[in-house]
Amino acid sequence: MALCLKQVFAKDKTFRPRKRFEPGTQRFELYKKAQASLKSGLDLRSVVRLPPGENIDDWIAVHVVDFFNRINLIYGTMSERCSETSCPVMAGGPRYEYRWQDERQYRRPAKLSAPRYMALLMDWIEGLINDEDVFPTRVGVPFPKNFQQVCTKILTRLFRVFVHVYIHHFDSILNMGAEAHVNTCYKHFYYFIQEFSLVDQRELEPLREMTERICH
Repeated sequence: MALCLKQVFAKDKTFRPRKRFEPGTQRFELYKKAQASLKSGLDLRSVVRLPPGENIDDWIAVHVVDFFNRINLIYGTMSERCSETSCPVMAGGPRYEYRWQDERQYRRPAKLSAPRYMALLMDWIEGLINDEDVFPTRVGVPFPKNFQQVCTKILTRLFRVFVHVYIHHFDSILNMGAEAHVNTCYKHFYYFIQEFSLVDQRELEPLREMTERICH
């Protein structure tokens, strides 16, 4: 018997505490608007479109933080089944392997286990989201000129979490009765990155067949 989704996606399963938007800010209002649209049952393609009169960088920022929370939660539920032994390489099947590179510890692309890659990824994204120079929260402070490029890198790496979860841990998703929930999260993510051309099409290739099937 499938578990209740509230049990499956428990708060203590997340890698990191959820990032929240400060009440009273423009971004908080945008977040509420986006969540209301999601819950209204509107087509996900229309939900991701930039609302009239809104700033595109604010809209992207809201979604990047929200996707970080959601994907962090999804992987958190799989983390007990994703170990150094079961997933010694961060991969998406036999054809795709993802190596980690950053500006600190791994200056050159490094072959890591999936759990190690995930931990570094979530740390890296959390650091960017909390950096006022990248994701400014104060009124009147502009986004950096390279903001969308930074978001492209974040979303590209988050997509790899979907790749690994779907290809290597799909049985766990099914066993928890979470397929519909994860599919909805994926479709929302996919329509958003497509709407604003935020991830290179070559990065989407590992899930192309599945995407064609569920994202009509």
